[in-house]
Amino acid sequence: MRQAMANAVVGDDVLDGDPTVRELESFAARWLGKDGALYVPSGTMANQIALGCWLRPGDEVIAAEDAHVLLFEGGAAGFLHGAQSTTLPTTRGVFDESQLRSRIRPDFIHCPPTALICVEETHMGSGGSVIPLDALRMVRRVADERGLPVHMDGARLANAHVASGVPAADFAACADSVAICLSKGLGAPVGSIVAGDADFIQRAKRVRKRLGGWMRQAGVIAAAGLHALEHHVERLAEDHALAKQLAERLGALPGLVAPRTPVETNLVLVGVDHPRHDPASLAAALAEHGVLVMPLSPTQLRFVTHMDVGEADLDRLVDACAAILG
Repeated sequence: MRQAMANAVVGDDVLDGDPTVRELESFAARWLGKDGALYVPSGTMANQIALGCWLRPGDEVIAAEDAHVLLFEGGAAGFLHGAQSTTLPTTRGVFDESQLRSRIRPDFIHCPPTALICVEETHMGSGGSVIPLDALRMVRRVADERGLPVHMDGARLANAHVASGVPAADFAACADSVAICLSKGLGAPVGSIVAGDADFIQRAKRVRKRLGGWMRQAGVIAAAGLHALEHHVERLAEDHALAKQLAERLGALPGLVAPRTPVETNLVLVGVDHPRHDPASLAAALAEHGVLVMPLSPTQLRFVTHMDVGEADLDRLVDACAAILG
C-alpha cells in the first residue's frame, strides 16, 4: 500500500482532476453498482454529504435509535442541515416494517416532512451484525411507496459482504446513496467514498465543496484506498474469525460477559460486570498494558479486530484482562 502511495500519479482534483482519485472513484462506483462515487476525507463527511443532498432545513430523517449518523457525528445533521430526526428501536439493526411505516409523517402542515430514511450496514450498535438483504429490500420497498430516498451508512459494508457472501452492489441497490469507509478494516490510512446516481453525484460535489472536502493532489492517499479495495476485502474473513475467538476467550474470564448473540464480523461488544471495574476503568487499565479499547457504554467495551492485530495480540489481550481482573 505504501509503495502504491509513493508511485501514485497525481493531478489537481479541484481543477483538472487527479487521475488516481478518478481511478479510485470509478472502481468504487463499479463495486457498489452506482453511476459514480466521490472520494472524501472521512466517513462522517461522506454521510453528511449525503444528508446535505437529501435534506433541507426543517426536514426529518428516520434512523435507528443508535445510528452512527445521529449519535456519533457531532450533531451534524442539525448543525449543518437544519434537519431533525425521529428514531426507531431495531432488532440488530433491522427495522420493524409497521414501526417504520408509522414514523413516516403525513402531509400535514404541523409536521416536519419526512425526507430520508437511513440504514447502517453493518450495524455497529449490535456489535457489527449484518442487516440481511431482505430487511434492506423491505426498507427500499417502503421508501419507494412513499417517494423517499434511502441513505446507507455502509462504513463496514465490505465486512457485511464477506460475512454474508452477498455482493456489495446487491446491498447498495437498496439505497439511493451509499457511504463506505476505506480506513477501517480495509486498512487505508484515510478516506471514505460516497456513491449514487449521476444526479446525486452532481449535487454531492457542491455539498463536498461547502464542507471543504474537495482536495488537491489527493492521489497520494487515494492510492491507498484503491489498493485497499483491490486487495484487502476478502481478507476481512480473518478479522471475523479472530473476533469470534476474542468473544469466546474474554467471555470465559470472570467479570466479563460475552455477547449474547453470534459475532458476525469484526466488532465485539463485551459486557463488564466486575466489583472493581467499569468499562472506563478497565479500558484505562488495559491501556497501561499496551492494549487500546473503546468504552462504548456504561456497561460495554467495544473491541475491533483488523489487519494490524493477530492471534499473538489476542493472547496478550487475554493475559492483560486476566491480570487486571484477578
